[in-house]
Amino acid sequence: MAKVEIGGRQFDLDGDGFLQQPETWDEDVARLLATTDGTGDLTDKHWAVIRYIREYWKANDMAPMVRKVCQNSGLRLREVYELVPMGPAKGACRIAGLPKPDGCV
Repeated sequence: MAKVEIGGRQFDLDGDGFLQQPETWDEDVARLLATTDGTGDLTDKHWAVIRYIREYWKANDMAPMVRKVCQNSGLRLREVYELVPMGPAKGACRIAGLPKPDGCV
């Protein structure tokens, strides 16, 4: 675990950049994390994915399957990858402030 400063704020991140304390997440944190992985400015489509992932995680204590992300955001898988270059598991879950999902390499 490493303390990282992004945008003047300090966060505990694991080696893959996932928040170690998801309760510190807010939309400003999402915007900061998005700047570190090439995602860039977050659009309404980004927020649809991020908010769904976050709410699913809160309710189920796990990240949703990619199929669910697509169904609930109305986006195709290709579109999700275009929005989040690192992909739905590693990229979108990171930005949503989740701990590293099981099976995420």
